[in-house]
Amino acid sequence: MKISTKTINIILLAAIACAVILRIINLGSREFWYDEVLSLLLSTGQKAQYQTPKDVPVILANYTSLLSLPVENSFSDFIVTIEKFLKGLVAEPHPFLFFLEQHFWLRLWGNSEAAMRSIIVLFSLGSMGCAYGLGRRLLGNQGGLLFAALLGLNPYYLFHSLNVRMYCSLVFWVLLSSWCLLELIILNTSEIKNSYSKKSTVFWTILLIFSAASGLMTFYYFAVFFLVFAILVLYLDRRKWWKYALYLISSIIITTPWVWWGTRQQLRNADLGRFSSKSGILTAMIRHLQEFLDVLGIHLLVGNWSSILPQFIVTIAGFLIFISLISCSWILWKNNQIQLLIIGLLLGLLPLFLMLILDIITGKFTLGFGFGRSVIFVLPGCLLLLVIWLEKTGIKFKNIAILGLLLLYLGINIADFSLRSRWMFHRVADIINEQPNTPTLIVMNSQAWGHVLRLAYYLPITSPISLLAQKSNTLPSILDQNLSKNYEQYQRILWLDSERPVWGKSSTEEQQQAVKNVLDKDHNLQTSQRLVGTWELDNFNLNVYEKKI
Repeated sequence: MKISTKTINIILLAAIACAVILRIINLGSREFWYDEVLSLLLSTGQKAQYQTPKDVPVILANYTSLLSLPVENSFSDFIVTIEKFLKGLVAEPHPFLFFLEQHFWLRLWGNSEAAMRSIIVLFSLGSMGCAYGLGRRLLGNQGGLLFAALLGLNPYYLFHSLNVRMYCSLVFWVLLSSWCLLELIILNTSEIKNSYSKKSTVFWTILLIFSAASGLMTFYYFAVFFLVFAILVLYLDRRKWWKYALYLISSIIITTPWVWWGTRQQLRNADLGRFSSKSGILTAMIRHLQEFLDVLGIHLLVGNWSSILPQFIVTIAGFLIFISLISCSWILWKNNQIQLLIIGLLLGLLPLFLMLILDIITGKFTLGFGFGRSVIFVLPGCLLLLVIWLEKTGIKFKNIAILGLLLLYLGINIADFSLRSRWMFHRVADIINEQPNTPTLIVMNSQAWGHVLRLAYYLPITSPISLLAQKSNTLPSILDQNLSKNYEQYQRILWLDSERPVWGKSSTEEQQQAVKNVLDKDHNLQTSQRLVGTWELDNFNLNVYEKKI
């Protein structure tokens, strides 16, 4: 079967349209994930008001109010909110820009899932536009379309395009700054000089400075790209290296106010030993290698399915992807596409190797954190390398390969969003709404704010609901003390036993039995069910008790 160039261009446009549609229809198709609700709390400027649940029940609605902007009756109230917002960020490991964007978006559109995610989707659409621009500059129109289509349908990037965190916008700044730099290099090395080229140079220079500064203020690891850009400049236009150095230094100077005030405080609050390990050298090197392969497998193939797939499958997928990238690089070298090959390697595999080397030197393991999200900035470059291979090596079944890859990505995405449950806390809300006026106590073995705040967000604030959240080892005794004093107060008790409490260990059988013994004294078990999400943080055993008559 032969597919014409015109047909493949139509297919690529259709793939880009599918990528846009998938984002729009899934804006509100799933609950806030654990870290998303933390992003909402930080964006409201009320993180300082959050308190970890104590050993007595607390009114759940007290937490719900923290997930909306505080009431502001004057400009001074607005200033106070902004001040609290900035102070709430200094205990976080990330810069301020993403949360600032979310804060003002929240003011415009509210705190619904669709509203909060819509700005993330806009960034992802911008990334697809930058991918087209960068790909078109290097490979022509079809190369730009292919790059945009692969990025748009990439399962890992689609997941982060609907995730209220900074990783999607980080990809945007990486692509935009890379595109700007290449445009400047092409303009500066061109023999044709006219008024249009001078205006273009000013435009791309300003955009480069702005995008590089924004990338650094979105995610600190973006600093790796300053080294990548330096190597790229020395390779493509070393005679004018000082110009590019001034541009990048200017972008760093822009970030100075935050670095001086915010970053210094973040470093004081940072848990720098979080990713360390005391394993032996051989064990550590094997783990470093595994994380390196896992990142490639997750980024370029399995996407969000990595949260439930066995570890060895993810690693095997990464090994196959790595072999494929090496093969693509070798073929490009043999076909004398050396400049394009080096650009692809510099934007993709080099940053990943740099992060791996940094991990080895510091004895930390950051590559695999959060299923590779801390190095999501390598994704565009790796996809670009594949696009260069498809476009420039003259493979016999090029168009069929393109169609197959697009269909593979599309199938993974459709299966992910249609087959996996993402409505755990809605089920709890449904039980509450069956008897909305019944005084209810929720008992949970997790104090993690991601769990507490999701309960507060999804459960009706009009219902009389209290929350007792304690670690698994202390929950039975503290529950017994509270019910002994106020057993008549709660007509209904919902026991949520988290399979991964985050800030503590999961319940043992003995601890579960101890909680059950306490509840059985004055309440009868009505129903039991298991709530299953996309990974362990979303999994709960839910037991509904009603007071004995």
